[in-house]
Amino acid sequence: MSVPPRPSALLAAPLLVLALLLAGCSSGPAPEKAPVGAPGQGAAGPESDDAASARRAPSGPAAAPSPTPSPAAIPGLGPETLAAIPAEARQAFVVTGEEADANQSSAVLYSRQDPAKGWQPVAGPWNAHNGMEGWTDHHVAGDLRSPTGVYTLTDAGGRLPDPGALLPYDEQPRFAVDGEGFFGEPLEGSFDYVVAINYNRTDGVSPLDRTRPLGLERGGGIWIHVDHGGPTQGCVSIPEDRMRELLRTLDPVMKPVIVMGDAESLGR
Repeated sequence: MSVPPRPSALLAAPLLVLALLLAGCSSGPAPEKAPVGAPGQGAAGPESDDAASARRAPSGPAAAPSPTPSPAAIPGLGPETLAAIPAEARQAFVVTGEEADANQSSAVLYSRQDPAKGWQPVAGPWNAHNGMEGWTDHHVAGDLRSPTGVYTLTDAGGRLPDPGALLPYDEQPRFAVDGEGFFGEPLEGSFDYVVAINYNRTDGVSPLDRTRPLGLERGGGIWIHVDHGGPTQGCVSIPEDRMRELLRTLDPVMKPVIVMGDAESLGR
């Protein structure tokens, strides 16, 4: 008469099969595993996080993903104007005129440090003046209008010593100016600090350089300079303390530009 197998014998075969399945087919040492509970590995290995999430997932429709916010654009600038800002530019000094024929404007400095966040205001708004007759998209010498558009800013200078400018700064007594403005205000000190706007000029040289690539008839010497309390011949002017602040902030590494024009033009 046969003797029934003992319970321990009945369990031995399944345990042996299970051990072989867990060991895999490799005859070499098992690959090194991340510690149990390591980040991204779950509690039992690299595939357990997904499995555990699947077990915990509630039934029914999946939750909609949170919308990703769009990078901030510069307020008031339309698609054409934004497209004209070079991709490498990470500072934009935006000067917005009240109207096409107005000579008062507002200036705000924007920075694009983090592409994911887009443009962020870092200084301003500041009161500013522009050309006596307003703005134009085809500036010519003597029209008393400021040229609209996007222009790089690469060079600075002035009659006074360098206040800590990051752009190359040319200190020259030739920046002295006298006389009166359109409303009888004194012009003295207007060029104590200037930043050349690269309209019809060669970049990388002193603002005093008179090279005019578009020809003399298209005007030139368009600067950001110290405000004298009235409209300009075609430049942009801001208060002296703001001018010093701007010089200490515009950074050639960030490829700064000026975006300038009346509100309607900039909104296109």
